[in-house]
Amino acid sequence: MRTTIHNLPDHQAIDAAEVVPSITEIIASHDAAVDLIVETAESDPTWDNLMMALESLEVELNDVWAPISHLNAVVNNDELREAHDSAVQKLTEHSTRLSQSRPLYEIVKKLSESDGVDAFSAAQQKMIDDSLRNFRRNGVALDEDDREQFKNLRQRLTVLSSTFSNNLLDATDAWSKHIRDIDELNGIPEPNLAVARAAAERRDLDGYLLTLDMACYASSMMHCENRSLREEMYRAYVTRGSDVGPSGGEFDNSDVIDEILVNRTKMARLVGFDSYAEYSIDPKMASSAGEVKSFLEGLLTKALPQAQEELERMRVFARDELALDLLEPWDLNFVAERMRKSLYDVSDTQLKPYFPIDHVVDGMFRVVERLFDVEISSAEPPSVWHTDVRYYEIARNNEIIARFYLDAFAREKKRSGAWMADCRSRRAVGNELTLPVAYLTCNFTPPADRNPSLLTHSEVVTLFHEFGHGLHHMLTKQPYATVSGINGVEWDAVELPSQFMENWCWQADSLRQISKHFETGESLPAELLNQLIEAKNFNSGMAMVRQLEFGLLDLILHMATEDFDPLDTMREIRTRTGMLPNKDYDRFPWGFAHIFAGGYAAGYYSYLWAEVLSADAFAAFEEEGLDNRETSARYLHEILEVGSSVKAREMFASFRGRPPQNDALLRHSGIRN
Repeated sequence: MRTTIHNLPDHQAIDAAEVVPSITEIIASHDAAVDLIVETAESDPTWDNLMMALESLEVELNDVWAPISHLNAVVNNDELREAHDSAVQKLTEHSTRLSQSRPLYEIVKKLSESDGVDAFSAAQQKMIDDSLRNFRRNGVALDEDDREQFKNLRQRLTVLSSTFSNNLLDATDAWSKHIRDIDELNGIPEPNLAVARAAAERRDLDGYLLTLDMACYASSMMHCENRSLREEMYRAYVTRGSDVGPSGGEFDNSDVIDEILVNRTKMARLVGFDSYAEYSIDPKMASSAGEVKSFLEGLLTKALPQAQEELERMRVFARDELALDLLEPWDLNFVAERMRKSLYDVSDTQLKPYFPIDHVVDGMFRVVERLFDVEISSAEPPSVWHTDVRYYEIARNNEIIARFYLDAFAREKKRSGAWMADCRSRRAVGNELTLPVAYLTCNFTPPADRNPSLLTHSEVVTLFHEFGHGLHHMLTKQPYATVSGINGVEWDAVELPSQFMENWCWQADSLRQISKHFETGESLPAELLNQLIEAKNFNSGMAMVRQLEFGLLDLILHMATEDFDPLDTMREIRTRTGMLPNKDYDRFPWGFAHIFAGGYAAGYYSYLWAEVLSADAFAAFEEEGLDNRETSARYLHEILEVGSSVKAREMFASFRGRPPQNDALLRHSGIRN
């Protein structure tokens, strides 16, 4: 009988003034603990006195740091930001020191060569192999001067990443547009207008306040009939954090980007890689930067002709139906929404009333419960950081197996986008079991004027996507935190479970389950449901080419070893893809947080790489039946439960019975193969 550890953070007790002292203290205690581990295990390393002892330290540190890092992203303020950034530097230095410890490396190597290692489980052996590779990737074999240089580069990159993120957040928050005349906002749906009214009221303004928060920006670009306002917002958005635009030079990431690219290259070459791209891809599922480039170029060959046809149809529609002789970037979403309505008689304005967030969340839970034989229920949160936050528990056979927080709505001082982060990882030590806990974060339009938050269908897809990440983290069965849930999963496979869950947003049965008109209570009518499904692949070629542009920009920048020029690289790629002409002021890379402030450097391709995996995985359900219990159980056991205890290629082959194929992705995307 195991004792469950209810190890939840007290978010309200976190004091910015105590962050750095707390992190400093725990690092000092861990440094001493590592010295003791080396002394104890040096002559006779075992699983418990070495690998488990090190993991215990890592888990203890993560339990302290995870909620601090999370709060910095969702309730950012000057004091917390300064404390966070200072602590990150200390943590990076500590991590680098451990990963460059030759005594520790030699002991792990000794354990890997011991007679008893053959009796270890596959997960244990993989943890040892991954540990040795991590030592080598962090310069353990370098001489003292080069190790010091590697450490300094890594620490500096941590600072630069945080600076990039802060600049982007500040630039996003710095822009707003005060509108008094409602006629200037014609076309914007009432729920979004209500949010703009509330934003104005918070600043003691009359009328409406538009911002660059994603919920406001996306709605304005899609629905606002005021073309000059769309252009103004577009220009502000694509110049955030740059040398041009409304706040040009004030939160400028130009030098930050240059230094990031230079330092990443130096760091990679120190440990024997030709470029940062090769360094980044080394631990991933792909074998080389060359393989990734071929993968992206191959998809571009398939998608580009269709994308160009779609763009030309949009030009014709814009000219003939909307009197727009020249299609501009700020017209794309606006024209696409009206063209989709014309072709399929379906629009976001029609759909949103059927997707009130409470019902969507509840319906999503019912889909997951049916698939994976679990029960999901709300619970009283022990300690949250904002009144918007909700808290849930996942159970199987009346036993709680995981917990998660959902922070769904956009607000000031909250990082844009949507993501899942681990709060606690599953770990079993003796008779004690720590349950996994996840943070799920989105930036949907909040409720306003007594109306609920109504989601667009694309936001419904986003919610399912992030919950897919959460399920990957929470339904794991691994006993070791190092390989539990999302921990250690190859970066280009980690999107598989998230993208897999998106498929259920396009199935008739699940659409009926997650939809309910917020006023009438009726599910999505059959005609509207069918039209939504028929419109699924509207402009899918353009959507794929857009992802390929991002992936190629990221990869090419990180394959280079000198003369980095993000702007010219972006322009050259866009010339090749043949889409709309680039605007001189467009500074998209300056806001490309995925690769300059996130974990996707030389890894943005992983979205499409994993989409091949997820589409092929869902094809198994199409072949065997969407409600086939055996298929669901096999997916649960071979994909979600294994964490990173096996390599992704082996994991996928165990589920599918063969290597992945891209036919399903092209078919699901409506790309002619």
